[in-house]
Amino acid sequence: MLDASALLAYLNAEPGSEQVEALVLDGSPISAVNLSEVIAKLARTGMPEAVVHEVLGLLKLRVVPFDEEIAYRSAFLIQKTRTLELSLGDRACLALAQKLRLPAFTADRVWNKVDCGVDVRLIR
Repeated sequence: MLDASALLAYLNAEPGSEQVEALVLDGSPISAVNLSEVIAKLARTGMPEAVVHEVLGLLKLRVVPFDEEIAYRSAFLIQKTRTLELSLGDRACLALAQKLRLPAFTADRVWNKVDCGVDVRLIR
């Protein structure tokens, strides 16, 4: 289960990208919310839309829709993460990891403080 920070680390060849590479090649799930964060970050750097489509299209990611169940799960995670100020994208990733019972890979160290039944794995 990929967080936007982990996928961006991979795309930018940042530290920790080697851990993410295997996940990307294996078709790791990613929330549509997290994918949107990645797309927005790439767009902010000036990458043309066609190139963003091309780059992300080469990856074997399994994009999971942000459905009603994940909406509820991510919203109720606010109770456990209020003091950590996690974004909607962060909570969407954790909620999907809960549902799929998969570890969540991230570069965000604050996730180590989250107690929500998800195996959080820092990539760096």
